[in-house]
Amino acid sequence: MDNRLKTGLRPRPIIGLGGVTPDTAPKGFVPPASRPSVMQAPVLVLNATFEPINVTAVRRALVLMLKGVAQAEETNHAEVHSTSKAIRVPSVIRLLTYRHIPQQSRALSRKNILLRDRNTCQFCGSAFPASELTLDHVLPRSRGGRSSWENLVACCYTCNNRKGDRTPEEAGLQLQRRPRPFTLHTSRQLMRLIGHRDEKWRKYLFY
Repeated sequence: MDNRLKTGLRPRPIIGLGGVTPDTAPKGFVPPASRPSVMQAPVLVLNATFEPINVTAVRRALVLMLKGVAQAEETNHAEVHSTSKAIRVPSVIRLLTYRHIPQQSRALSRKNILLRDRNTCQFCGSAFPASELTLDHVLPRSRGGRSSWENLVACCYTCNNRKGDRTPEEAGLQLQRRPRPFTLHTSRQLMRLIGHRDEKWRKYLFY
C-alpha cells in the first residue's frame, strides 16, 4: 500500500489545463506542475499589428490563447495536454485585437528598476541576484531627491553603505549610466536579452 494511504493522506491529484485527474489522464500525460521550466518559459507578446509589446510566461500565454484573445505565431516542440487535445507550447503569440500601449506603460517599482538596470549595481558595475540588490536615491531624499525613474538606481549593499546619505560625487562613486524612464527602446533591449536564445523572436524584434 502506498505510504500516503498508510498515513491517512490522500494522493495529490494531477491538475492539467482541463482539470485532468489520474483516472482521466491520457496515456503519456505529463502534468504542467512537473514541468515548471516549460510553463514559466518566456513568450514574446505581439500586438495585432505584429509590434512586440511585452514578454509573458507560457502559462499566461496559454490562458490568452484558450480565451481566444491571442493566437500562436511561433511554437516550440513541447506540448501541453488537456483532456481533449494537445497544445504546442507557444514561443510568440499575437493579440487578435489591437491594444493601445501608453508611451510609459511600466509602473515605477523595485522589480522594474532592477529590470531596467539588468540586476547590475549602477556604481560598481557588478551583476547580482535580485535579493542582493537594493534601490538607491542618486540625490538623497534628505536633500529633496524624489522616488522617480530618473533618481532611483539598482545598487549593491556595499556601494549603498559606502554612499550613505551623500551624492555619488561626494562619496567618490560614479554612475555607470544616467537613469532614465522605460522607453520603447529600453523595452526592446530587454526583450532581446530575455529571448536571445530563441531565434524565433529575431524577426519580430528587428535584430
